[in-house]
Amino acid sequence: MSGHSKWSTIKREKGAKDAARGATFTKIGMAIAMAARSGTDPDTNFSLRLAIDKAKTANMPSANIQRAIDRVKDKDAAQLQEILYEGYGPGGVAILVETATDNINRTYPQVRLAFSKHGGNIAEKGAVAFQFDHKGLIRVKGGGDDLMMAALEAGAEDVQDEDGESVIYTDPKELAKVRDGLKDSGQEILEAELTYVPNTTIEVTDEATAGKIMRLMDALDEIDEVSNTHVNFDIPEEFLA
Repeated sequence: MSGHSKWSTIKREKGAKDAARGATFTKIGMAIAMAARSGTDPDTNFSLRLAIDKAKTANMPSANIQRAIDRVKDKDAAQLQEILYEGYGPGGVAILVETATDNINRTYPQVRLAFSKHGGNIAEKGAVAFQFDHKGLIRVKGGGDDLMMAALEAGAEDVQDEDGESVIYTDPKELAKVRDGLKDSGQEILEAELTYVPNTTIEVTDEATAGKIMRLMDALDEIDEVSNTHVNFDIPEEFLA
């Protein structure tokens, strides 16, 4: 899971920079609107609670959050769909692209162009996804045996130390229970989300290939309807400098 953790860290750092200029608000707003279709009360709709937590972390104004929730009342909200695109990037790395869109005829060509322009290609449904496991991910400040025991007692499947933080993996259906259990035990939750974890990772050893991959990931991230990306590559830190 090291490749997943590293990519997660890269996305968080980039997300912090994007949030500083408001570039993430469109994506987060779409995610909130999508989640709100299952209920507008975050106390009973865990997906909405996660989306709102992410919005607050990005310093999204409360008025923007409420407007996104209120989109569920619009007829256009009925057109919102969650679509998972699968593809391969340079070096044969596997990439999953989660989107939230109200216009597939606009979103699909944009995703396909990003792949083709940067040395990758869209794959058929199921051709890539089998290389990943759907998991809940919780990032908690700190580590140690006490935290590990608290996580396992709450129902976590795995706990990994990572640079002063702990990355906790759960069954997707147990994410809410484990997150709330950790929060109740006094742990500081930094992040909680549903994600895709690669079964194996590909070590990218060529700097030119690494550059192509990162340009592809940037191109995908620039698409407003792309809500998340998941990969199976591991790129050395020196190639990311």
